[in-house]
Amino acid sequence: MAQEQRLKAGSIGVWESIIMGIAGTAPAFSVEVTATTIIAAVGVLSVASLLYCGLIMFGITFAFIHLNKMDPNAGASFAWVGKIFGKTAGFFAGWALLVASCLFMVSGTIPAANAFLLLFAPSHVNNVDLITSIAAVLLTAISLVVLKGIKLTSYVQVAMTVVEIMILSVIAVASFRVFPSIAQHPFSWSWFSVRGFTAETFANGALTAMFFYWGWDVVMNLNEETKDPHKTPGRGAFWAMSYLLLFFVVFIVIILLGLSDAEMAHYNTNVIFAVAEKLYGNWFGYLAILAVLLSTLGTLETSIIQFTRTLFAKGRDGVLHPRYAKVHPKWKTPYVAVIFIWGFGMVLLLLSSYIPTVNQILKYFISAIGFQISFYLGLAGFACAWHYRDWLRKDILGSVTRVIFPAISASFLYFIAAYSIPTFDLLTNVMGIGGIVLGIVPFTLSKWRKSPVPELV
Repeated sequence: MAQEQRLKAGSIGVWESIIMGIAGTAPAFSVEVTATTIIAAVGVLSVASLLYCGLIMFGITFAFIHLNKMDPNAGASFAWVGKIFGKTAGFFAGWALLVASCLFMVSGTIPAANAFLLLFAPSHVNNVDLITSIAAVLLTAISLVVLKGIKLTSYVQVAMTVVEIMILSVIAVASFRVFPSIAQHPFSWSWFSVRGFTAETFANGALTAMFFYWGWDVVMNLNEETKDPHKTPGRGAFWAMSYLLLFFVVFIVIILLGLSDAEMAHYNTNVIFAVAEKLYGNWFGYLAILAVLLSTLGTLETSIIQFTRTLFAKGRDGVLHPRYAKVHPKWKTPYVAVIFIWGFGMVLLLLSSYIPTVNQILKYFISAIGFQISFYLGLAGFACAWHYRDWLRKDILGSVTRVIFPAISASFLYFIAAYSIPTFDLLTNVMGIGGIVLGIVPFTLSKWRKSPVPELV
């Protein structure tokens, strides 16, 4: 690898990887934005949806851990799928992640701007133009942090995520002391059972649950910048997913205990604020909003990291223009890729300002992202199962995490993706499926660029 294409190695340790994985999934943001959606879809069975979908996601986590041991590469799923299934499959696995990250520039910055206004100018929370302007400022600030280097990025991420976790932990402890005696939905162990599901309700819950868990894989895109590329990212991913599974199940239980159906409908994407306010009043509610704001900024940062490292790896391997593999000589970051995602995000924010309400913006973009998540994570799961298929004969126990579990999880993700298509409206399908199909253009251009020019006779 040429010197100018080297990222800053040895910068991230295990604890920073765990924090990055947690921040990538954005605990407070995910609950705030999508809790009422999953509860509206499957009611109290939302607890079981998050529990079992989280366990299913562990199959993909193990796939990433083993693939990373095989080849620590900043391109992660792009590089691994390409090595196992061929360059075309690898290109589109990476492309789906790029498109999802681009869409998240809107679905991530809009809630951050909304939380900012709830703290400082609550009367303007429905002003789409003002929210879009603040979102653009926040996107610019986070992009500058990522541009300045991975150490600064990790320091900022650790600070934001630790404060977020502390606030959420206080809310959780207080909730279990107060809410059981005034439960709006009386607690039952049946909330954790699969018996109440039909195939349709389980699929409906899983559609939203998959979005909850997206983002932990950013630690794999940072593998070239960790202190032990073969082991550190895997440890970070495993412990981050373990925390997230516990967190999401606990907080959905808290929301069901603390809020009535009417209260959830009223507060919609502000349920953590509603829970906190119900516990100790407005000041505690605004502390919850701060946690959501930090969570949203944190996941925006990790989304930019995922995008830029994948784009960097694609440029380095020549499947996209080599300009994207350029690394800043001082900061050791893929600065062209950072500038690109910032510019593209600004364009998407401008376009989103023509959608009349914030809730509609989030609905369209989150649903489209869910399809792309299933596509590229599922491909990686199948790639792992295929690569390690010989383990079925030589080590049946070792094949559980290398072949069986990843294959089951990948199949589930593709079932959910296929099921979701007829449930989406036209705009969501255009963004979700069309965003992946659009990859044909850069893929074709890349092949033309590398094709030898015929000599003139």
